[in-house]
Amino acid sequence: MRRNGFPSGNGLWVYVGAVVVALGVVVLMVTATRRLVTPPDLNAERVAERYKALEEVRAVAHQAESSPAWINREKGIVRLPIPVALELAEREWRNPAAARANLIERVRKANEAPPAQPEQPSPYE
Repeated sequence: MRRNGFPSGNGLWVYVGAVVVALGVVVLMVTATRRLVTPPDLNAERVAERYKALEEVRAVAHQAESSPAWINREKGIVRLPIPVALELAEREWRNPAAARANLIERVRKANEAPPAQPEQPSPYE
């Protein structure tokens, strides 16, 4: 029998049971999903391996940012350390017109297309 729009007696317990079962299924699914997606614990060897790789990456990055190197020798593109590059830019930009012209020329030179490859004769001709 319904009272105030809600089931009473045995009907109420059916709804309560259904809600409890649904919540139980959700809890089981969450637990199973957590168990499946949790990565294995890191052991000491794996931690040491990761720290070693991190140190190698940092050493390469430090070497790259603190020493000059050729990026493209044919086009004259060089990687400079930041302090050297700032000093060079400061010196060049004392004359803005010449620096702007130099910058445009360097960009044009760095982005010019390589020479076209000679065409190979067709073996069917």
